[in-house]
Amino acid sequence: MGSVSIQIIEGNPHLRSLLGWHLQQAGYRVFQSADSDRSREVYQSRQPDLVILDAQLTNGDGLELCKWLHAQGQPLIMILSACTTETDVVSGLRAGADDYMTKPFGMQEFLARIEALTRRIRSTSAPASLTYGDLNIDLVQRRVHFRSEYIDLTPQEFSLLYVLAQAAGSPLSRTDLLRRAWPDAIDNPRTVDTHILSLRKKIEVDPRQPSIIQTVRNVGYRFNVERLTASTNGHSPQASVSLPSPAIS
Repeated sequence: MGSVSIQIIEGNPHLRSLLGWHLQQAGYRVFQSADSDRSREVYQSRQPDLVILDAQLTNGDGLELCKWLHAQGQPLIMILSACTTETDVVSGLRAGADDYMTKPFGMQEFLARIEALTRRIRSTSAPASLTYGDLNIDLVQRRVHFRSEYIDLTPQEFSLLYVLAQAAGSPLSRTDLLRRAWPDAIDNPRTVDTHILSLRKKIEVDPRQPSIIQTVRNVGYRFNVERLTASTNGHSPQASVSLPSPAIS
């Protein structure tokens, strides 16, 4: 689930926070927005895999936003709505939604529907894990092993490590890392430094002289692919990508 990102577009701040918390606990990366205009900006910058959309947005028609999202061609869409008639459901599905859930609803059913939708994403060629030398990042179980030992990371540390590893050695600025690895918009780039320090303490042999997560002066940070792969082979640095096993019917 590590590679699945979800955008919540919900006008009710309490429901938005509740859904976001449960989805994060389930291992998803979550981005939140409250209105139509901001939602488009968040979608274009984050490119989420799945959008959860409130049909009754205060400053815009949720169904019109659904049509716009559907026209982008990429995300799966779940509509949440207090409108329960068959006509309402049909209108939502015809606007481009992949699922339609009426309010109020139970959290267990909500999470089960999200899981059913994200199975479509995980059934594609998305990797199940990334391996660089002695470091293995399991994207399904969200677990990290280094030199055959389990490394206990927080959800945010895991997301940060995954984004760095996915860049495969390219340096990323603090702004890039905040945008890609954090579920909510954060303006303080020093937040990245704090989490990098914590991550280094867990995976570096000597956190004071880091060799895996390097600081790039005047830029940000990079994942040192060469250092990890050099210890296991003499070939050009390259990640080993494991794909999920195909389902057998």
